[in-house]
Amino acid sequence: MENRLKVRKRYFVAGYLGLLVLSFGVRTFQTEKPLSAEMRAVEVQAVDGDLTTNQTIRLAYREFTNDSSINPSDTASIHSDASSQKASRPVVILLHGSPGDSKDFHSLAPELARSFRVIRPDLPGFGESTHQVPDYSIRAHARYVLALMDKLNIRQAHLIAFSMSGGVVLNLADIAPERVRSITMLSAIGVQEMELLGDYHLNHAVHAMQLAGLWLLREATPHFGYLDDAILGVAYARNFYDTDQRPLREFLLHYESPMLILHGEKDVLVPIEAAREHFRLVPQSEAHFLPTENHFTVFTEGAMLAQFILPFLNHVEAGKALTRDRADATRLAEAAEAFNPATLPKAHGITLLVVILLLAAATLVSEDLTCISAGLMVAQGRLSFLAAAIACFIGIFIGDVLLFLAGRFLGRPSLARVPLKWFIKSKDVERSSRWFNRNGLAVIATSRFVPGARLPTYFAAGLLHTNFWWFCFYFLLAGVVWSPLLIGLSAVVGAEVLKAFLISNQTSFLKILGIGLILLIALRFMVRMTTYRGRRMFIGWWRRKRRWEFWKMWAFYPPVVAYVIYLMVKYRSATLFTASNPAIPTGGFVGESKAEILRGLSNAEDFIARHQLIKATLNIDERFAQAKMFMRELALDFPVVLKPDQGQRGSGVAVVRSDEALRDYLTAAASDMIIQEYVAGLEFGVFYYRFPDEARGKIFSITEKHFPVVTGDGKRTLEHLILADERAVCMAKFYLDKQGDHLEEVLSAGEPRQLIELGTHSRGAIFLDGIEHKTDALEERIDRISKKFTGFYFGRYDIRASSLEEFQRGENFKVIELNGVTSEATHIYDPKNSVFAAYRVLFEQWRIAFEIGAQNRRRAAQPSSLGELIRLVRAYRERAGNSD
Repeated sequence: MENRLKVRKRYFVAGYLGLLVLSFGVRTFQTEKPLSAEMRAVEVQAVDGDLTTNQTIRLAYREFTNDSSINPSDTASIHSDASSQKASRPVVILLHGSPGDSKDFHSLAPELARSFRVIRPDLPGFGESTHQVPDYSIRAHARYVLALMDKLNIRQAHLIAFSMSGGVVLNLADIAPERVRSITMLSAIGVQEMELLGDYHLNHAVHAMQLAGLWLLREATPHFGYLDDAILGVAYARNFYDTDQRPLREFLLHYESPMLILHGEKDVLVPIEAAREHFRLVPQSEAHFLPTENHFTVFTEGAMLAQFILPFLNHVEAGKALTRDRADATRLAEAAEAFNPATLPKAHGITLLVVILLLAAATLVSEDLTCISAGLMVAQGRLSFLAAAIACFIGIFIGDVLLFLAGRFLGRPSLARVPLKWFIKSKDVERSSRWFNRNGLAVIATSRFVPGARLPTYFAAGLLHTNFWWFCFYFLLAGVVWSPLLIGLSAVVGAEVLKAFLISNQTSFLKILGIGLILLIALRFMVRMTTYRGRRMFIGWWRRKRRWEFWKMWAFYPPVVAYVIYLMVKYRSATLFTASNPAIPTGGFVGESKAEILRGLSNAEDFIARHQLIKATLNIDERFAQAKMFMRELALDFPVVLKPDQGQRGSGVAVVRSDEALRDYLTAAASDMIIQEYVAGLEFGVFYYRFPDEARGKIFSITEKHFPVVTGDGKRTLEHLILADERAVCMAKFYLDKQGDHLEEVLSAGEPRQLIELGTHSRGAIFLDGIEHKTDALEERIDRISKKFTGFYFGRYDIRASSLEEFQRGENFKVIELNGVTSEATHIYDPKNSVFAAYRVLFEQWRIAFEIGAQNRRRAAQPSSLGELIRLVRAYRERAGNSD
């Protein structure tokens, strides 16, 4: 049965692809449809913005004179009219909206044709004009109208623009103001602030989504050409996507000729506030705001509109209409005033629906930021509080239910796949699962108020097969409180901020976004400060910023890099330091094999931790068998240490305690690795160097490595103990992650708990200066071991010893790792050292490395080339990326 379904799916896919290919073939060979009997056409050059192209397109239009349309087949009529009517009658050009065509004016054109020569074109992309053009913007359409006027020898015309063509005529007036006799705006667009979401970038994103959807529908559907000329098709979407309304405000401010504005009070697509703003910006304009009319009045009420338009046009022709230079002084002053954000329209109709859908979708990315943005829209007056709350609640509800269902039906494996892996970490889900099991369904409601707990908790609720209806009930309780509260708070605070900072001619999207982000950060900070964990994590973050030992390498190392560059110049070699250890490739700069280095120390094997290299080329069963054979031959039991053969700063090192953990590590490993016996005891870092011209080497630094421990009191959980510790809180996030399975444990009074097992500072170990432990016996032992590794002069040993006394005597310790030229004298991380003391040590360390390199160069050792170092760094980064 299953195979039969697979076969059917294959047949279906093959059939669909076949139809799609056939559809593309049909569309490819389709020709432009012939003109209808009532239409004429001219050929013009296609434009792209303000530039003409080599493409020739058809521009269709219909012409009306003397109350009747000119029939293009009536040649005698055309020629007789040419000399009489055309020469004497003023020209009116009617420009349709988007989507639409010249038929939008079927009721208005005949009314105007009684007194004027009326031309109604199909703008490119619409009607019977060419649909495939490079640019569908209002700017390009303005160029096409001018090209039509040139073809028809029309020197000047009255322009009547409906809806989207308001932008066309304003662009035309900017390009060629001398060609514009007057403008009539019929429910027309204009200033950017009044359009949809009010911001170009936001609107552009909406139009991009619309275009993508319609383009995909057209190209992924076998429609054989029927969708190519669809009204709500790609051309319509491109018209909006290609258009930029931002310049229109300036065009309105500089428009000089007469203007008539007709706009319905009930317009659901272009708000009445837009018409009022246009009326303000054009002080010579005449406006009629029609209380009972909507956006589509032009389709049916041509006679009514003509009652306003014809007198206006006659006034213009008689020279009685106002121009800007004759406008009222009061209105001129009003036009010069800055834009008042208080005049922004409140979303309604189609705009309200679009805003609700966008807010709901945005919650799937960031619930809090979306709620804050909705609150700012309420503060601006663009959106009602109820609409904002409903929009955000719908989106949050859908997102959380989807998260619950993902946990229920997809399970933990989905956390490793896109998109869940972007937002949810497995360890957070594990923690939420324990929290959930301990606190029951109420955790669903409370998690909404705990930073970082929502996503993993809702996923865990589905994973643990929580009752779906109880989940919804508890979520509703939390959502009913949280969403309106956040939106209301943002609206109140945002209103004051907007008043203080956004009193300008435009409310910039970047300003709004900046305010939203600031409010989001402030909100999350305040919520975080309400919990003990949040307060302590903030303290740890602050201390890491103040204490240089926790700084990132990019913040700490620039002075060291500068000093190394100075040494490069001084010694006239950029890579001389790589000659400090001829026995180690590149001196141990990067990518050196730890197994090869330990093999170089084999002459001192009594002091070297036993180990074996496991190749990544082996399959998992072979790797596992080799690791178990190593343990059997050396009579080792768990734990054992596993580490990458090529690694830095403790990355990838693990102490494994079971066959399962061993197999898991070997399965995940993407490169060669080392299995090594686990050496218990104290850990030290011993930095050693020997000048090749000297007989005996020296210990430059000793680091005591301590593993942080917290002690139980019989009351507090391990998590609480970590957060309460004044040192551990600085690396609390790392320790909490490492102890994730045990954080809820309550340690008995006096019970110690070691937080980590690896002696790496970046992995949580505490480093102290241990130079006082240096003895002649220890230095002699380290020198003797080093000399057995021919060609080694400079680096740091990581050593474990059963006691401090044996370490000082140079007895019974094991070297677990040896690092070359880029290793640090890690005692610098002792909290007592200032950052300047650390720099002095590192400067001295690098000076010694260059001096040893210089001496080895005189002994014929060759430094690595710069190209080789770059190649090794790239290879190491690639391996590190793959291992992540």
